Amino acid sequence: MKQLTKTYLLLALLASPFIYAQDGIPVYSDYFADNLYLLHPSMAGGADYGKLRLTARQQWFDQDDAPNVQTLSFNTRLSESSGIGAIIFNDKNGFHSQTGGFLTYAHHLSFSRRSSELNQLSFGLSAGIIQSQLDETQFDPNDFDPIIAGIVQSSSYINIDTGVSYNLGNFSSHFTVKNLLFRNRKLNSEQFEPNNQRSYNLTSAYFIVPSKGLWAYEPSFLFQWKERTGEQTIDVNAKVYRELDFARIWGGLSYRRSFDGAEFIDGQEITNQKLQYFTPVLGINYKKFIVAYTYSFQTGSVRFQNGGYHQITLGYNIFEGNIGRTWSQDMQYNGMLRPNTK
Repeated sequence: MKQLTKTYLLLALLASPFIYAQDGIPVYSDYFADNLYLLHPSMAGGADYGKLRLTARQQWFDQDDAPNVQTLSFNTRLSESSGIGAIIFNDKNGFHSQTGGFLTYAHHLSFSRRSSELNQLSFGLSAGIIQSQLDETQFDPNDFDPIIAGIVQSSSYINIDTGVSYNLGNFSSHFTVKNLLFRNRKLNSEQFEPNNQRSYNLTSAYFIVPSKGLWAYEPSFLFQWKERTGEQTIDVNAKVYRELDFARIWGGLSYRRSFDGAEFIDGQEITNQKLQYFTPVLGINYKKFIVAYTYSFQTGSVRFQNGGYHQITLGYNIFEGNIGRTWSQDMQYNGMLRPNTK
C-alpha cells in the first residue's frame, strides 16, 4: 500500500518530460549525439557539408505500444549565408501518437576577418505540419467504457519553431522558441486541453582542445522552460573526444534535473522528489559515418521500474571533403567548422 501510494502521487512528475501533451518533437538527448539541428533550427546548414541523421528511441522493449520516437533529418549549406533542413518524425505512446514534418531555412552572418576564424550569428525558422491521433479501436468495450471504445480522433495543424545561434571561436550558444503559435489539437474539449505548448530552450557549450590535439573536451548545458506551466529543467553535460588514426571516438554523460518537485507520503512522513535522469553516450565517427548510443535512466526513491530509454543515432555526412582531419587541422563542434589551432 505504501509503494502504491507513492506511485500514484508521483505519476505526473515521473512522466511529464516524456508524455507531456506537446506539439512537435519532444526534447530528449538527441542534441547530445551530434544532432543539434533537431533542437535548434538556426543550426540548419551550420556545417560546411550536409548532415543526414536517423534516430530511434524506445522504452520498455517487453511491452506493447511502449513509448517510442523516430526522427529522420537532413540539413545542408546552400551558400555562404544560407542553409536549409527538413525533419520527419513519429512519436507514439500507447494509443496516442504524433507524426509530422518540418522545413527549415537558416541565415548565417559571418563577422570573421579571416577564413581561419569562426565568428557567426545565425537565425533559423522551421514550419511544420503535425497530426495528433488518439486511436481507441483496440479498446475492448467489456473492459472500457463502450462510449469511447472504437473511436479514432485525429487533428492536423501547423506550428513554427524559431531560434538564433552565435558561434565565436570555441564558444557556441543557441536559443530556440518551440511551438510559437497557439494551437488546440481538439482531441479533447478545449476546457481540458490548453492551446499554449510554447517552450524556450537555451543551449551553450565550450570546446577545449589541449596543445597536442589528440584529445578534446566539451562541457555544455541545456535549459528548458515551458511557458504555460512554468516547468523548468536543466541538462548539465560533459563529453570527451579522442582522435585515432582511423576514426574519432567520443563519450559523455548528461544529467537532467527538474526545478519543480512533487510531494508524496512515505509512511507517516511527507517528502519531496525532483525528476532526475542520467544519460551516458558513446559514439564514433568513421570516415563520413557516425554511430551513437545513449541510455537514459531515472534515479530517486520513486520511479518506474525498468524505465530506461535506449536510443540509437545513425548519421552520414554528405558532400564532406577532407576526411580524416585531426583536431589540430580542423576542430568541430556538432558539425561547425572550427579554426586552425596551430
